Amino acid sequence: MKPRQIKHLVYTALLFCTIICAFSACKNEWISPGAVPPVIDTSGSGGTTKADTSPTFNSPSGVALDATGNIYVADWGNNLIREISTTGAVTTFAGSGFAGYTDGTGTLASFTMPTGLAIDPQGNLFVADAGDNLIREINPSGAVSTIAGSDSTGYVDGLGSAAAFFNPLGVAVDGNDNIYVADAGNNLIRLIKSGGNVSTFAGTVNTGTSTTLSPFNNPSGVAIGPNGNLFVANYLDDDILQVSPSGAVSTFAGRDTIQGSANGTALSATFFYPNSVATDSRGNVYVSDGVNNLIRKIDVNGNVSTLAGSGVPGAIDSTGVNASFNGPAGLAVDAAGNVYVADSNNNEIRKITPAGVVTTVAGTGLEGSQNGIAVTHRNKRALKITPKPRLNMIYRPKARKRT
Repeated sequence: MKPRQIKHLVYTALLFCTIICAFSACKNEWISPGAVPPVIDTSGSGGTTKADTSPTFNSPSGVALDATGNIYVADWGNNLIREISTTGAVTTFAGSGFAGYTDGTGTLASFTMPTGLAIDPQGNLFVADAGDNLIREINPSGAVSTIAGSDSTGYVDGLGSAAAFFNPLGVAVDGNDNIYVADAGNNLIRLIKSGGNVSTFAGTVNTGTSTTLSPFNNPSGVAIGPNGNLFVANYLDDDILQVSPSGAVSTFAGRDTIQGSANGTALSATFFYPNSVATDSRGNVYVSDGVNNLIRKIDVNGNVSTLAGSGVPGAIDSTGVNASFNGPAGLAVDAAGNVYVADSNNNEIRKITPAGVVTTVAGTGLEGSQNGIAVTHRNKRALKITPKPRLNMIYRPKARKRT
């Protein structure tokens, strides 16, 4: 077995163990399919949302925007999908708060460590339910169904529940209702057609005896560009890959396994465990550069720059490099070019304007699952807390030894 194959197996095992440990620490009650889960009141005040309550999150890992400007959040640590309305009201869109894979409506459904989100023009929300190895769909009314996966770890192409994934982290949907999945544990990009049939779109299946390595190394985020190309945050190789509509894979930005925060031309720039990507209507690509605590931009000419972030963990609202993040994860871009960030370790949702102005949309900086009205002022106590130098719990591999 080649050294890179051994390294991949080690990292995959570490990633899986981290997820299991995190799951055990967060929630220890499992809801089986068909069971009615107990309902957790996360509304802030007995089923109503009060204007004087401050909404909280727990390691948010994904964001998505609908056509009217509502923001959806994969609240990873709470096993919830949250919604932030255009008026700033934070509510629970789906999920009971207990780990599980029950289909149902609103709080009768359950998730386990939901990670990536994507939304189609009809307002259907797609969820990479990482802890359950499932891809879920939530319609605009909040009804949750399972599109593909069997809640067992593996690699199987097939229809609906006959298919299997291994820690799916990212999802993207195109204009033809095709869903692309970053199947991190399998080092593959999977494709789900509108009828629910799952196939392998890009990457090489590792059979244990194969001499051909997959170009992917724990892919964790995917996004569709306006020309139909798919962009992939190739997490453990510290680069961004591009997949053509025919499935051809090439390096779009970054230097394979070379870690850093250098800006410049695409193939000379460096990243440090990039975990999520998003695109805008012009074809610019945005990268959540997790360990560097930066949001990077790759423009249409292939130049990499820092859109926002100082590189020092923090929660400062400011402009460009004067702002700070702590373990940024999922990204989404609206029609005006504003970038929304699931600032995972800060338990906040942040917004970056095209000019690089960073503000906090929702979240106090404290862990929790309370709903309420996001207010314009910041929690001063939270700002005084020394940021913990940690990564999103989803992505916490050991440092790599170079050979």
